[in-house]
Amino acid sequence: MRFWGWGTDEGARGHGLPEHADALLAAELDLPPAGPPRRVRSIDEVRVGESALRGAARDALAAAAPLRDDHAARVLHAAGKAYPDLVRLRAGDATGAPDAVLCPRSHEEVRAVLAACAEHGVAVVPFGGGTSVVGGVEPLRGGFDAVISLDLTGLAGLLEVDARSRTIVVEPGLLLPDLESRLRVHGLTLGHFPQSFEYATVGGCVATRSAGQASTGYGRIDELVLGATLAAPAGDVALPAMPASAAGPDLRELVVGSEGALGVITRAALRVAPAPAVREYAGFAFSSFAEGVEAFRVMEQEGVSPDVARLSDEEETRLQLALAGGGVKGRVAGLYLRARGVAGGCVAICGWEGVDRERVRRRRAETVARLREHGAVALGAAPGRAWERGRYHAPYLRDDLLDRGVLVETLETATQWSSLDRLYTAVGGALRSALGRAIVMCHVSHLYPSGASLYFTFLAAAREGAELEQWRAAKTAASEAIVAAGGTITHHHAIGRDHAPYLQAEASAQGVAALRAVKAELDPAGIMNPGKLLADGG
Repeated sequence: MRFWGWGTDEGARGHGLPEHADALLAAELDLPPAGPPRRVRSIDEVRVGESALRGAARDALAAAAPLRDDHAARVLHAAGKAYPDLVRLRAGDATGAPDAVLCPRSHEEVRAVLAACAEHGVAVVPFGGGTSVVGGVEPLRGGFDAVISLDLTGLAGLLEVDARSRTIVVEPGLLLPDLESRLRVHGLTLGHFPQSFEYATVGGCVATRSAGQASTGYGRIDELVLGATLAAPAGDVALPAMPASAAGPDLRELVVGSEGALGVITRAALRVAPAPAVREYAGFAFSSFAEGVEAFRVMEQEGVSPDVARLSDEEETRLQLALAGGGVKGRVAGLYLRARGVAGGCVAICGWEGVDRERVRRRRAETVARLREHGAVALGAAPGRAWERGRYHAPYLRDDLLDRGVLVETLETATQWSSLDRLYTAVGGALRSALGRAIVMCHVSHLYPSGASLYFTFLAAAREGAELEQWRAAKTAASEAIVAAGGTITHHHAIGRDHAPYLQAEASAQGVAALRAVKAELDPAGIMNPGKLLADGG
């Protein structure tokens, strides 16, 4: 990917903001006149410190696996894709880059790298697609003199396909699009489509407990993992694929969501599903976010939810309409909504997938009937198709916004249905208070019988020269509001560095102590991904 943003120059074409967005954003956020993009132009302009990996340590690592310590490799592994990461890289600052990048091609080479790092006191940061938005791949040294980035994209095999059992075994560096392409030959799909789908790896998804856009139908990644192999500095944790087991606590739960802090996932056995031959998406409107939330609750608890279910609040709906199709389509859509009696309301997107058209349409009819009983107005297939076409475009739009001097960030949480409105109000209020003039939007994106997730996006004029302080104030305010309102500190972005201070509020002091004890057993030297998952260096 581009060192300063998302995707590639070729891949980003056609995914940016419409022409009329400048005037709209300037009016809403009081932006200064548009100027040239606020970023360095060439990777050669990015500053990195001198590598601290030398002598016997470097020799040992170079003998363990292919090693790169050239300027480009270090810059491209210097950070993930969080707002602070991009602010620093756009300013040409990669002084925290890893001292080297190791590129193992097998489980055995991973083991050799970990052994060398433990012996020589070198921190290890596993790196897949580099799409973390919570500081999960930031190369922190954690008290060690040197740190390496362990690039796992060389382990990208689809090792086994058991179509009868609907189970596959894969290596961690396999990109999700490549996996889907290979599974398509067998008539299968993983069904895991996070917004980072184009560049995310299977191992990264497992390590961060990710949730795809269709997880309401196919399940979150933690529901899809049947077994795994974790290469820890102290030894391997090998967990065979089982449909279910009563053999003590489920140790798979130590691997899923471990974020590279316990070891390196080198294999994962995953549940797959038949590839859908039919996909149908549709839009609906509600008079208010509260009305839509109640409709979604009833729909989910009565077992008639679609595979994809998203409900935008009033502010997100308003901005989406304002930005739609150069303004003309947005005005037409607004007139249509007013004619249907839902002006100023909310838009929902639902999607159904399956191998049998009749069954898909029957499921769709059940969903639509329940939504209409609770106030939904059908908008037809066009909004659904538009969402499907643009489902991975948001990170490209973020690059455009950063070029225009906009602070743009996302965060997500989840709670019980009975607390959802309180959480929604608390987080939105905290962000507005911290940012001042801002656009704060939210949507419901994942449903459960007991509750749902809330995904916030917020925009404000970036304070030039104080972007990181501005971001930190907003992030802290929102995180504290989440904890106070009883929400999870993260529904699917993982803990990383940004959320580590808040884990104890959710897991309890004794729970965090137990996790530290596990880390001490598996990683006695403390070399694995310092500062992530567990605060204060793990």
